[in-house]
Amino acid sequence: MDAVLQRCSVREYMNKAVPEELFYELLEAGMCAPSAGNERPWHFIVITERSLLEGITGFHAHSQMLKQAPAAIIVCADMNRDKYPGVGYWIQDCAAATENILIAAQDKGLGTCWLGVYPRENRVAGMRKLLKLPDHMIPFSAIAVGYPAAVKSPGIRYDESRVHLNRW
Repeated sequence: MDAVLQRCSVREYMNKAVPEELFYELLEAGMCAPSAGNERPWHFIVITERSLLEGITGFHAHSQMLKQAPAAIIVCADMNRDKYPGVGYWIQDCAAATENILIAAQDKGLGTCWLGVYPRENRVAGMRKLLKLPDHMIPFSAIAVGYPAAVKSPGIRYDESRVHLNRW
């Protein structure tokens, strides 16, 4: 529970590379996410190249932390794996994979920030062009990854007023 309760968005990072073996663990967590019909539509692009990280900031206004973060993970959906065309379960699947990565990173002492890409057309187009994605791949999210420059506490988020038992 600690990784879940302490997770928060990190926007300032140390100038310290993330070891390659940690990416394997983060991606394994992402691939363990639940998926409608076991569709598992995800593909992941790990970015450590500075020019690509900074390239994202050119079309994604809220991604400025990528100028400092040592890495990012792009979660993409492979529409060739879409078992439910027109339903959009791939969106939930990729969101679950993204969240699993965020929690795993927190558990490993890393900081992250979830950056929405889909459904913003300019972000989807920018990511497709920057990363040379094939047409059947939809970039869903970008996750800034690195060691936090400062320790931050998310505070208490549980809100009893949002809990309803059996009925509204």
